[in-house]
Amino acid sequence: MLMAQRSIPCPRCGRLIGASEASCTWCGAGRPGVWARVVTWTNSGRTGDWQVTAIITANVVYYLASLMLSSHREFSGNPLNFLSPDQSSLMLLGTTGSVPVLSLGHVWTLISASYLHGGLLHIFFNMMALRQIGPLVSSEFGPNRMFIIYTLSGVSGYLASCFAGVPFTIGASASVCGLIGALFYYGKSRGGTYGAAVSREVSGWLISLVLFGLIMPGINNWGHGGGIVGGVVLAKLLGYRDHRAETPGQAFLAALCLLVTVLVLLWGGYLAFTVLLG
Repeated sequence: MLMAQRSIPCPRCGRLIGASEASCTWCGAGRPGVWARVVTWTNSGRTGDWQVTAIITANVVYYLASLMLSSHREFSGNPLNFLSPDQSSLMLLGTTGSVPVLSLGHVWTLISASYLHGGLLHIFFNMMALRQIGPLVSSEFGPNRMFIIYTLSGVSGYLASCFAGVPFTIGASASVCGLIGALFYYGKSRGGTYGAAVSREVSGWLISLVLFGLIMPGINNWGHGGGIVGGVVLAKLLGYRDHRAETPGQAFLAALCLLVTVLVLLWGGYLAFTVLLG
């Protein structure tokens, strides 16, 4: 007995393709197979690519600013620290951890730290993961919920780090782990053939994160774990497109996350340039 097709999101525009339709009536894209939807996360036409590109651009700009403000850059032997900005520039731009947050009261660093990186490979791996995962999260949850999850799961990961006693930490991996957690929840909650395929794919990411954290020095496993848990919780609270559409309240929350992020990054840049160049 053949299983009936279900309505699925279009891989190009995000609108639903009806169960009996061979292509999207909105943009003309062909109906993808189950595995095609999982492995083609990086298609340039996928809804949410503009958003992921904007986040990556912000990360790259902030990383370049940290390099420009560094008085020296040394290679410590850890490949993740190649082209590493110095600690003074990172602190001014918004390194987070138990010292900045709990001792100095710099709560704003819970957001800024997600846009700081300790070296070229560090930012490359994080942005590569975001480029692969972000568009699918945006497709299944919507762009507003995707950015809420990205922002707040980063905060949850760094809060976990603070209370675990990690003194200083940076990187987008807590936010990226939040997206992974959201996809894991989506696959388990949605079920069916496609949900199971997503769960299996995301499980591979989770296993890789655990192994990477055990092998590589300096990995913030508390941040990873806190980000994943935050992503799962946020995905459950916010819902996804198969259950309900994005609400005006979620659009407002996403806009608030964007506003706070922009203000925090501008504040970090202002502090760094005034102190180091003034």
